[in-house]
Amino acid sequence: MDMTELVPASEAEAERISKEKLMGDLRMVMTDAEELLKATANQTGERIAAARAKAEESLKVAKARVAEMQNEMLERTKAAAKATNDYVHENPWAAVGIAAATGMVLGVLIARR
Repeated sequence: MDMTELVPASEAEAERISKEKLMGDLRMVMTDAEELLKATANQTGERIAAARAKAEESLKVAKARVAEMQNEMLERTKAAAKATNDYVHENPWAAVGIAAATGMVLGVLIARR
């Protein structure tokens, strides 16, 4: 795999953080919805029953979407790891150079403090 096909690291990182935040928000909404459904369990009436049914359906859809997003992120992470592994095996000296340069930069940054 050619490294030019990969998404730039900062863009990929921003997307990952954005998805993680979205998933966290969805989990919070799901938890709140479950608590609301439990709190209104003893309420009766046609409108309450319809609202509960709609909320339960929405909750099921949200849970499925979160699971789908988690699987998608897992697959993308595996693909990135495989691409990195392939690149390192195809270009071992370039990988060593990149690692050394990164280590040197981190060393300089840590020494400055």
